[in-house]
Amino acid sequence: MRFRPGLAIAAAAALSACGINSVPTAQEAAKARWANVQNEYQRRADLIPNLVSTVKAAGAQEKAILVEVTQARAQANTVHLTGDDLTDPAKVQRFETVQAGIGTSLQRLQEAYPELKSQGNYTTLMSQLEGTENRIVIARRDYNDAVQSYNTRIRTFPDAVGAKIVYGAKEMVPFEATTKNADVAPTVNFGNAS
Repeated sequence: MRFRPGLAIAAAAALSACGINSVPTAQEAAKARWANVQNEYQRRADLIPNLVSTVKAAGAQEKAILVEVTQARAQANTVHLTGDDLTDPAKVQRFETVQAGIGTSLQRLQEAYPELKSQGNYTTLMSQLEGTENRIVIARRDYNDAVQSYNTRIRTFPDAVGAKIVYGAKEMVPFEATTKNADVAPTVNFGNAS
């Protein structure tokens, strides 16, 4: 039997048209897209608790300062000094003490003001949550596109020949929401819900 280069080229062309390379390439692309979906879920799982803790901590510090100011104000409102009391040094001293308490609390508030970040932290949290959910949506869409491409490739001629004979290829499953009420966004609780 004599070697025929034309026959070898024709056989190679026929095999390449049967999905010998394109089927595993499409399958690996779909697997890579699924890895991206898992990565985005992991990002969300890692990010959200840290963000919520940061926001809670900043909110607690701010709450303590604001409670102190409110209590000092309330205490100051309980001490009244009339014109007749101006001759009593103890009453004047008590009035000055509670007024100084408000001043001290307000000073702490002013000193902490550049550090008061809870509103900004809440805004950042909401932005990060939205961005994370958008990343997940995009990763799912990319995965579904890759699955569609792979499934189409293994079901259409000529790639279907190589897909079934060489690889025993089976259709991949696209992402579909499986949880009840998956169309409802998760609830984030800061511990202040009644």
